[in-house]
Amino acid sequence: MPRQRQQILDNLDAVYREAYDRAEQATDARLMADLDAAYQREQLLLEVLLDIRDALAVPAAPRAAAPDPVGALETIRRITRLR
Repeated sequence: MPRQRQQILDNLDAVYREAYDRAEQATDARLMADLDAAYQREQLLLEVLLDIRDALAVPAAPRAAAPDPVGALETIRRITRLR
């Protein structure tokens, strides 16, 4: 069973939040800006992939019932009696 969309996005957020907090503690403004841009890019890509996953996971349309050979023979017999 695939993971829920929100769980995946929350995991992404946690990974970037941890790295961003470390960069913030190190007062590395350049790294913070890079992480912010990377997070936005990764989030967008991940959402597209999740949309594709959701679209492909749509259950197939139900199949028509298998033909009933005995029923078909009965129908043929009834038709031939009418003639």
